[in-house]
Amino acid sequence: MADTTGNTTTGAAPSAPRKSSWKYIGPGIVVAATGVGAGDLVATLIAGSNFGYTLLWAAVLGCLVKISLAEAAGRWHLSTGRTLFDGWASLGRWTTWFFIVYVVIWGFVYGAAAMSSSALPLQALFPDVMGLKWWAIACGLVGLVFVWFNKYEVFEKVMTVLVGVMFVVTVYLAIRVTPNLGHAFAGLLPVLPDEKDSVLNTLGLIGGVGGTITLAAYGYWVNAKGWTNTGWMKVMRLDNRVAYATTGIFVVAMLFVGAELLHSANVAIASGDKGLIQLSDILEDKYGTATAKFFLIGFFATSFTSLIGVWHGVSLMFADFVARYRKRGEVKGEEVASGAREKSWPFRAYLLWLTFPPIILLFQGQPFRLIILYGVLGAAFLPFLAGTLIWLLNSSRVPTEWRNGLLSNAMLAIAGLLFLVLCLKQIWDQPWADFF
Repeated sequence: MADTTGNTTTGAAPSAPRKSSWKYIGPGIVVAATGVGAGDLVATLIAGSNFGYTLLWAAVLGCLVKISLAEAAGRWHLSTGRTLFDGWASLGRWTTWFFIVYVVIWGFVYGAAAMSSSALPLQALFPDVMGLKWWAIACGLVGLVFVWFNKYEVFEKVMTVLVGVMFVVTVYLAIRVTPNLGHAFAGLLPVLPDEKDSVLNTLGLIGGVGGTITLAAYGYWVNAKGWTNTGWMKVMRLDNRVAYATTGIFVVAMLFVGAELLHSANVAIASGDKGLIQLSDILEDKYGTATAKFFLIGFFATSFTSLIGVWHGVSLMFADFVARYRKRGEVKGEEVASGAREKSWPFRAYLLWLTFPPIILLFQGQPFRLIILYGVLGAAFLPFLAGTLIWLLNSSRVPTEWRNGLLSNAMLAIAGLLFLVLCLKQIWDQPWADFF
C-alpha cells in the first residue's frame, strides 16, 4: 500500500509531492465506471436519437461539471486528512440526518434497480437459463460476495478490466455507425434544440452524465488507494481528469450511436434500461448477431460496474458515518487507507442492506410512496454535495493554499445551480396528490 504519512492536520509535514504519473491511476477509473450506468447511456442515446449531434456540447459540459465535484471531494480528503462525512458533520447535525435518511431509502430502491439492470443483458445473452428476477438475485449475490471478501486493490483491478470492456464496446459501436464528424464538431457549439422543454432536457443531459453519490465516494476511494495527504494532490487531479475523459468517451460514443443509428432512421427507443435491449435488437438487424452480443457484453459491464461500485463505495461511506457517530470526533483518511473499514461490521451491514431487502422489491414491485421519496432524495443529493463542498472548501477547515479558487467556486456554483433546478423539477413532477 502506498505511503500514508504526512497528515497536514496533525502538524506533520506533508510528504513530497508525487509526479502525476499514469502508473498511479485507479480511483478515477473506479468512479467513472460506477458513475456511468445503463441509465446514463440510454439518456445519451435518446438525446442523440431526438436531437442528433446538437447536444454533444451538453454531454461534454456534464463531464466538466463532474470533474469539479469529484476534484473538490478528493481535495478535501487530501488537504485536511479528514473524510468527507467528517466535514459534513462539522456543518451541523442536519447533514447527518439527511445522509442517513438518504442512504437507507436510496440504498433499498437502488439495490433492486442495479440488480435488474445487470440481469437484463444476461437474460438476453442466455434466454433459456433462468428468468430475469433470478438473474438479478444472482448478480446481487455475486456483487455481495466479491466486495465482502476483497479489499480495494482487487476491487480496483476488476473494475479496470470491466472499464476496458466498456471502452472497447462503446468505441467499436461509435466507429461501426460511421459518425458524421463535421456534424459532430458542429455539435460542440452551445445551441439549444428548437423544441418544447429544450432547456430542461439539456440540463438533464448535463446533470445525468455519471452523476451519483459515487462522486462523493471518490474521496474515499482516493484514501483507500493509500493517498491521504497533499503529496498526492497532483496525482489525484490527473486521476480525476482521466476519469471524466473516460466518461466523456463513453457518452460521446453513445450519442454518436443515437445520432447515426436512431436519429437518421427516425427510430425511437424506450427510456430506462430496456432501451438498451431494444438497441441490441436494432444492432442485430443492421450489423448481425455478433455485434448485438458484443454490445450486450458491454451493457453488462456497464451495469455490473455500477453495482459493485456502489456496493463498495457507499458501504465505505456508511462505515465512515458509523465511525464518526461512535467516536464523536474526527475521522481520518488514514483509517480508510488501512483497509479496516472494509472489514468492519457497518460496511458489511450496509452491503447486506443493498442486497437482501431489495430482493423483496424484485418480486413484489416497488412501493409507490417509496419511489417518490427515492426520486426526491436522489435529486437532492447532488445540490447537497455541491453546496457543502463550496461551504467546506472556502472555510478555515481547509489550509489556505488548498481552498477554492475562482474557477473552482464558479464550477461548483454552476453545478449546484444546475442540480438545484433539476431537483426542483423532479419534486414538481412527482404525483404528490396520489402520495397522501
